[in-house]
Amino acid sequence: MRRGVVPVRAPRFAGYTSLPVICARQLVNPRQLFASCLLQGMFQGKEMTETAQAPETQGDGESRRDFLILATTAVGALGTAIFAWPIIDSMNPAADVLALSTTEVDLSAIEEGQSVTIKWRGRPVFVRRRTQAEIADARSTDVKNLPDPEEDAARVQRPEWLILVGVCTHLGCIPLGQKTTEPRGDFGGWFCPCHGSHYDTSGRIRKGPAPKNLPVPIYTFLDDNTVRIG
Repeated sequence: MRRGVVPVRAPRFAGYTSLPVICARQLVNPRQLFASCLLQGMFQGKEMTETAQAPETQGDGESRRDFLILATTAVGALGTAIFAWPIIDSMNPAADVLALSTTEVDLSAIEEGQSVTIKWRGRPVFVRRRTQAEIADARSTDVKNLPDPEEDAARVQRPEWLILVGVCTHLGCIPLGQKTTEPRGDFGGWFCPCHGSHYDTSGRIRKGPAPKNLPVPIYTFLDDNTVRIG
């Protein structure tokens, strides 16, 4: 080994793996070698640090972006709901309209065989207290031969009370038969003189151009003497 030449090992730096540099065969100034190794280690350590932190930084960015998107969407949905609620609420029927949507009828004054007409939602509703003969006739009918087959039991909640919307299903006329002095057709129910539709004691179409039975509205018996229509 020549005099003045000293083997030099470069020190380890952060992010700089083992880098032995032995200058046994070169005449290199130790100070220059140390400075060169120091700069190389700092540069390589910086690259490794950035490489190691890149996924974490990218992950943090994605998480932050996802949070911002979620927060923006939530705020937008809340704002839309706040804006739309007054409009939606204004579409609900008013209290007076809701009051007209149901009608309570006192049944105690209706005698057997009698019919009364109640106005409900602008339409006439027929309420008839049927006799035993009318009930028997309605239940003995063979529904297979009817234009709109329907059992009587499916049209009443209580056999003696028949409740119907009094509008002919042909052209919307009001059939006759509510009064005992009015014609009730060939089947003892109602008769529409406009085009000759005959309904039986269950409100079913039996003869004439009407395609459907008289409709049954929604109703509930509140007690034995009171029914609520609607």
